[in-house]
Amino acid sequence: MTDRSTPQLFDMSGHVAVVTGGGRGIGAGIARSFAEAGAAVVVAARRTDEIERVASDLRQGGASAIAVPTDVTDDDAVEALAQRAVDEFGSLTDWVNNAGGSPMRMPLMELPRDEWDRTLALNLTAVYIGCMAAARHMTTGSIINISSGAGSGPVPGSAHYGASKAGTNSLTWTLSAELAPEIRVNGVAPGAIPTEVMLTALGRDESQLDELLADWNIPLGRLGTPQDIGAACLYLASDAASWVSGEILRVGGGAKAR
Repeated sequence: MTDRSTPQLFDMSGHVAVVTGGGRGIGAGIARSFAEAGAAVVVAARRTDEIERVASDLRQGGASAIAVPTDVTDDDAVEALAQRAVDEFGSLTDWVNNAGGSPMRMPLMELPRDEWDRTLALNLTAVYIGCMAAARHMTTGSIINISSGAGSGPVPGSAHYGASKAGTNSLTWTLSAELAPEIRVNGVAPGAIPTEVMLTALGRDESQLDELLADWNIPLGRLGTPQDIGAACLYLASDAASWVSGEILRVGGGAKAR
């Protein structure tokens, strides 16, 4: 790799990125970071109105962006998403598996079986589906899986979610070896970012953010934002991270993973 300036390393011009779960929260933040760095972005999620709004905002800012309604648990829909990116922009270089979450928090012995199945399907199987579709359509590039600190230790009340994210971590590590050297595979584990899904799972609302900050005891003194995760993903997708693969990057303000 020839020497380039630092701004050139972070330049995403010529990149074509798919971001799942891109209609709001962290996914929208990732899409915006990529677009602002020069990438063409394909925003995917089930809610058409949300992804159309994000894609429209990106285009108004001068970026190339389209919205593709997608159920990430459907193999055919995800394959069509990858093909749409190639058809629209000529290639596929980056894929972010961001869609996921679980609104339920309760002891595992009380968790309904269908919520276990739904969580694994959305948080792990869908990541596998996305990785496979991306790899089939990429010559070279980067896959980023959004994980969680819940995948690296005990999480009472969220065992189903933690298990799915532990699986995501394992998948990330193995694919980083199997898809090398053409495709780099990394993960990002966000900390306390008050998205709709997280607040629902914790039984909190936006009026209780100070309580949430105190509960998490975050050394850097604030809750996270979607832009914090977007910046981390931008690093991992860019040439600045050309020698980084198989890593799970914790972005949590210094707080202990949970």
